[in-house]
Amino acid sequence: MTNKKHLHERLCRRLGYQFSDQKLFKKALTHRSATNYHNERLEFLGDAILGMVIAEYLFERFPSADEGQLSRLRSMLVRGKTLAKIAKELEVGDNLHLGEGELKSGGFRRESILADAFEAIIGAIYLDSDFQTVKRITLEIYHDRLQNLSLQMVEKDPKTRLQEWLQSKKMELPLYELLKVTGEAHQQTFEVKCFINEKDLTTLGSGASRRTAEQQAAEKALKLMNVEKR
Repeated sequence: MTNKKHLHERLCRRLGYQFSDQKLFKKALTHRSATNYHNERLEFLGDAILGMVIAEYLFERFPSADEGQLSRLRSMLVRGKTLAKIAKELEVGDNLHLGEGELKSGGFRRESILADAFEAIIGAIYLDSDFQTVKRITLEIYHDRLQNLSLQMVEKDPKTRLQEWLQSKKMELPLYELLKVTGEAHQQTFEVKCFINEKDLTTLGSGASRRTAEQQAAEKALKLMNVEKR
């Protein structure tokens, strides 16, 4: 048994799926740098399937969530960084077929290549079986991530809520001004002013970073204008 074959079998065990068509499985793991028989079309298919499976799960799991919340949750779960992490957990990188240049440059560790390969694997499982099977496999792979989900994870921050509220009222966007920075370099405090022209409203915020201070000032502005938190 070759080392690559052993790795492929171990990956199948991690996936919880055995391919009937081994050529399809190998294609899902083949980068375009290695051969013309590569995984890009499977990646396209897998991307759509992942989006559908995760969207359906979120729709059923969070019946009170609005479209924006669902979209942000889905984006968090299917973005390249998340897919690359999943691929690393499955040890997909050890199974990739790469061209010599990609091998030398460490392509088996590159996030974009790992994410694409994971999508291709999902696409290949679908072609090798059916939608219900690939849905089950996907949800099993995502199990821990899905169990730990909450709407609070994608709640809009105060600056975003303030900006969207002002835009909905056709008002000018708030102006943020850094007033001063105090403390040593490693322990600084930033003080920021938020000014809303059409309301003639000024609020102050402070924090360990300029961003934190701006968020605090925006939160105060929302409260003073009695804007409900969405």
